[in-house]
Amino acid sequence: MQDPITNAKRAAGEKAASFIRPGMIVGLGTGSTAYWAIQKIGALVKDGLDIQAIATSEASAALARELKIPLTTFAETQRLDIDIDGADEVSENLDVIKGGGGALLREKIVAYHSKQLIIIADEHKYVPTLGRFPLAVEVIPFGWEATGSKLQSLGCRPLLRAKGEEIFITDNGNYIIDCSFGTIKEPQLINDALHNIPGVVETGLFVQMADKVVLGYEDGTTEVREK
Repeated sequence: MQDPITNAKRAAGEKAASFIRPGMIVGLGTGSTAYWAIQKIGALVKDGLDIQAIATSEASAALARELKIPLTTFAETQRLDIDIDGADEVSENLDVIKGGGGALLREKIVAYHSKQLIIIADEHKYVPTLGRFPLAVEVIPFGWEATGSKLQSLGCRPLLRAKGEEIFITDNGNYIIDCSFGTIKEPQLINDALHNIPGVVETGLFVQMADKVVLGYEDGTTEVREK
């Protein structure tokens, strides 16, 4: 029997997959909630759904290949019809923090080039104001110490992400500095300020990018919120 949180994640992922139509180019997100969406998409493909997909991480690409979901690349198409991805936090304004899984750069590229971004999350990720969850900021390794110092000047507590005893390395060969702000009342201003720091590649703030948010509840029901 699934635990209640997993049940909520699965419900959200499967509901989001219901928005996919034949012939679409689909963005495959990364993380524990996106996993369930990819599983459902794989089942739909097995039943005859004709789509192509672009994955936001090596892990999601491997899962897609395992499920026989046809993958394509930006060399073959520059526009996706729909992107389904998870979140670490979703605000009442539908602003989003992502990056807990370390795939924020590819996730934002895929989201930006999609006609529709559907964010999926369990009910506990829905918050009045962003910031309780540390904001992931992807930085180049060169000079990361200086970059981190500048991040701190914006009012956060920066922490270089580790994986065991080693520095965490993204699929793009970069580092991640997790920035604890406590609250982020003006995400666009913070996002702009972060991008003004040389060495910052991308942030986990997805400001007004989500078209739909599918919330999954522990009883297996879902709720769709739109802009």
